[in-house]
Amino acid sequence: VISKLLKKKIIYDFDDAIWLNNTSETNKIISSVKRHSKVGKICSWSSKVFCGNHYLKEYAKKFNQQVFYIPTTIDTENLHNQIKKHNDGEIIIGWTGTHTTARYLKEIESILIELQKKYKFQVNLICNKDPRISGLEYIFIPWEKESEIDELIKFDIGLMPLSDNEWTKGKCGFKALQYMALQIPAIASDVGVNNKIISDGVNGFLTRNTNDWKEKLEELINNKELRTQFGIEGRKTIINSYSVSAIKQNYLNHFSQLIGQ
Repeated sequence: VISKLLKKKIIYDFDDAIWLNNTSETNKIISSVKRHSKVGKICSWSSKVFCGNHYLKEYAKKFNQQVFYIPTTIDTENLHNQIKKHNDGEIIIGWTGTHTTARYLKEIESILIELQKKYKFQVNLICNKDPRISGLEYIFIPWEKESEIDELIKFDIGLMPLSDNEWTKGKCGFKALQYMALQIPAIASDVGVNNKIISDGVNGFLTRNTNDWKEKLEELINNKELRTQFGIEGRKTIINSYSVSAIKQNYLNHFSQLIGQ
């Protein structure tokens, strides 16, 4: 109906479980004006729906059969185009995200605190607000678009902890994709799409519990060759399956089909 009134074809693209009410204290006011129920309606109005993972796709298919999986895409030529060189010296373990996702650091903060007592490494947290983690020695780096890649490339190990719930199943793995594109080994919770992006022990590590986090972090801390190997395999994964060059033709085909209708 809407597309006919506007005489336009609608393409709806989403990469979070935005039909769920995922309200935190920090976004409570903004969330109060959102209508989460409208997601299904927009799906039904659209000519095509693009979803960043299969969990999102299954939801959208309740309202529209023209639903397609198109993963989150990384520009490896113009943005994520630096390559991490893994050298000897102090290791930097890093995380990047917004203050609303910083809560997932609680999944591993005790592990990081414990490992800091045993190994010498630096923790860098890139965020728009200081996560304020008591007991952990870390450097807070305010997120800035202009310096983001330069700060990320300092990481020797990239972290993506998540709790396991309906909201996180809708996540599309952007942190892991960023790390891997820069040839930084990623270690991530085995939640949602992460196990589609990361092949455990091949191009990164997946974790299912705190013991996994501890053991696999220790292995990466102690093994420069493994960090290098994961980095190389990770970037290959991005180039082959998640880069602009890999996804571009898929997008163009969908647009061509709509133009031809």
